[in-house]
Amino acid sequence: MAADVIRLDIVTPAGIVFSDAVSTVQVPSALGLMGILANHTPLMTTLEIGAIKYTKEDKENYLAVSGGFLEVKDNVVIILATSAEKAEDIDIARAINAKERAEERLVRKDDAELDVLRAELALKRSINRIHVAELKK
Repeated sequence: MAADVIRLDIVTPAGIVFSDAVSTVQVPSALGLMGILANHTPLMTTLEIGAIKYTKEDKENYLAVSGGFLEVKDNVVIILATSAEKAEDIDIARAINAKERAEERLVRKDDAELDVLRAELALKRSINRIHVAELKK
């Protein structure tokens, strides 16, 4: 591998989403937005709902991630994500519908059967998917 690139592997329970050499990676870590370049110090952290941005051949690419774990070691970044979706694969209409459903559920906070935390997470995930889909434009 060239000295200025790192290997990025993104894996979900459904399988490998991405695996290739890249020049930069930016992730939504539990401690905030984190950038990773070649020769980064070894690291493990959790990921939040947010956008992963990586640069390959001077082109920025985006994925929506719904949390998970990240490990950096020996110029390899491994992301084990709850879910990850490339920006170009996001169905914006479906994400907007999910956002509206989550907002409707949250309006009924007095409903005894409503799981507020689950509805709030669904809202965050749908907003993130919409945001990442818009970044590809």
